[in-house]
Amino acid sequence: MRIAYLSVFYPYRGGIAQYNAHLLAALGSENEVRAFNFTRQYPGFLFPGQTQYVTPQDKATPVESTRLLDTANPFTWRRTGRAILKWKPDMVVFSYWNSYFAPSHIPVARMLHRHGVMTVTVVHNAIPHEPKFFDKPLARRFFKYNDLLVSMSDVVTRDLRSLCPDARILQRQHPVYDHFGKKMDKKAAQEALGLDPKLRTLLFFGLIRDYKGLDLLIDAMPQLGPDYQLVIAGECYGSFEKYEAHIAASGCADRIHVFNRYIDDEEVPRFFSAADLCVLPYRSATQSGITAIALHFDVPMVATPVGGLAESIGQPGLGVMAGEASADAIAEAIRHFFDGSPEAFITNIREIKRTQTWPAFAQKILDFYTQQSAQ
Repeated sequence: MRIAYLSVFYPYRGGIAQYNAHLLAALGSENEVRAFNFTRQYPGFLFPGQTQYVTPQDKATPVESTRLLDTANPFTWRRTGRAILKWKPDMVVFSYWNSYFAPSHIPVARMLHRHGVMTVTVVHNAIPHEPKFFDKPLARRFFKYNDLLVSMSDVVTRDLRSLCPDARILQRQHPVYDHFGKKMDKKAAQEALGLDPKLRTLLFFGLIRDYKGLDLLIDAMPQLGPDYQLVIAGECYGSFEKYEAHIAASGCADRIHVFNRYIDDEEVPRFFSAADLCVLPYRSATQSGITAIALHFDVPMVATPVGGLAESIGQPGLGVMAGEASADAIAEAIRHFFDGSPEAFITNIREIKRTQTWPAFAQKILDFYTQQSAQ
């Protein structure tokens, strides 16, 4: 079977590129696969981070790809579709997470659909966390050219049903990331980060955006008392000034350690190995790639009951769910975690890791192709 995969791959960095590399490898274990990559992911003025590309410190998986699609250049869109058709794939996989990509993907998907090529899209977000008026019509138009939409949470599935009531939808949990290497010695990791080993260590990890609720977690710190320290590790999209104001007002600045920058892949084990608990204080969510990293390092989680976090963390017992997205509720959930038995959560994490794998995820997509081909 020949599978083309059109999305962002190495040398681009970030969670979606990592996700695509893992799924491509899993699909390619018994099939012929080919990655069709972007020549430009975002125009510079639309990208709020420092760089879209991997650095020498990243442990990003190098992926051989054909770079054709410039998302901002319409002349490349149909050209990309023709190149994919020329390769004669049996199935084409897309990743979708932002309506910005819909205009460049619609002509490709439409061309494939007209030529009878099966199209499958992994939908990370059907509607972005910071929605705009054009998100739904663009998404609806792209999704209609797909034979299968793959969701990783109930909330995304509900969004897809509202946009495309007749769509075929496959829902599976986000597989566990396993490319960051082994867990470090906790004491050594904390020493490397300048942390106090006597304190309980909370970790907020990943890109800092308004919907992720970092301010709520900072505001929870005074309620937790002097036995806790917070590590904030990630690049802020936008100004960090408001978070600095929350830190200054908390009275806990000496116990809040800020690493406001993109965390290279080789540094990831240090942060998760130093942590007792990973906190996701999100105001909104679908699913989170941070969960997949925490699972790899056997780190339990506290999360707010938004999006798919309850089903991915609370239901399988991988952590404690806060009652709501507020500082008071987050502080209460953190205290509840440490007052209980953290070892039970770690046992559940190790059990779920045995089934939430990339090969199992890929097989469900391949099963769909087999079933449709048999009809």
